[in-house]
Amino acid sequence: MLKLFLLPLLAVALLLVPFAFTAKKIKTGKSPRGAFIGNLCTFAGIMLTAIIVPMGNFVSAASEEGAAAALSTGAGLGYLAAALAVGLSCIGSGIAVAAGAPAAIGATSEDPKNFVKALIFVVLGEGIALYGLLISILIISGIGA
Repeated sequence: MLKLFLLPLLAVALLLVPFAFTAKKIKTGKSPRGAFIGNLCTFAGIMLTAIIVPMGNFVSAASEEGAAAALSTGAGLGYLAAALAVGLSCIGSGIAVAAGAPAAIGATSEDPKNFVKALIFVVLGEGIALYGLLISILIISGIGA
């Protein structure tokens, strides 16, 4: 029963460690680049915890009836497709906003009347992520049907 409490607590603690490394570096006036190794070690610890927790067989919410009604391969691929739709659209949106926002700021600093025109291009980039989210919602709603 102690594992039931300690392993998730360990995962939360490992999630907070990178912030501690970065805050310590910034507080001492050093560059936070050195905290990168700590972040990698923390990530490895979180992944190891994610592997160990299911092996303990105490987080399984599936009962015998639930095991019989396990997800099919098609449903699993549907969830994977929904995750890819959101993830890849967010990456594309980030690339679009990274290219459009500095240009919009530069155009606005030269002539303030260009603000609305420039803002439209930034919003179009962010719309890509919303389309990906909409597609994933449609995929997930189609899985249950």
